[in-house]
Order: sequence, then structure tokens, then C-alpha cells
Amino acid sequence: MDLLIILIVVLVVVVMIRGPKTLPKWGAAIGKGVRGAKEEAGKAQAEIQARASGESTNTDAGGDRPT
Repeated sequence: MDLLIILIVVLVVVVMIRGPKTLPKWGAAIGKGVRGAKEEAGKAQAEIQARASGESTNTDAGGDRPT
């Protein structure tokens, strides 16, 4: 809850200093960043799942495990 209040205060101060005209640009930049992060997280999750399923099928054959 404290973090939310801090973020609101910072946003109000930034709007007072920079003006409300820059907010759409900031919103677009933040949106692109969040979208990119979600895409990368999805790719990483898919890669982890692919490796996990690949390892589970290789355990019968010995796999890459050191002895």
C-alpha cells in the first residue's frame, strides 16, 4: 500500500514538472516495455518447458547426466 502512495505522489510531481502532454508518450513507452517483457517471459517459459520435456524423455537413455 505504501508503494502505491509513493508511485502516485511521484506521478503527480512528474506531471507538475513535465506537463500532462508528455504522459501519452510515457504510457506508450511503458506499454512497449511491458509487452516486450511479457513476450520474453513467454519465450523463456516455453524454452524451459521444452527442455524439461526433453530431459524427461532422455532419462531412459541415460541423458547428459554426469556419473
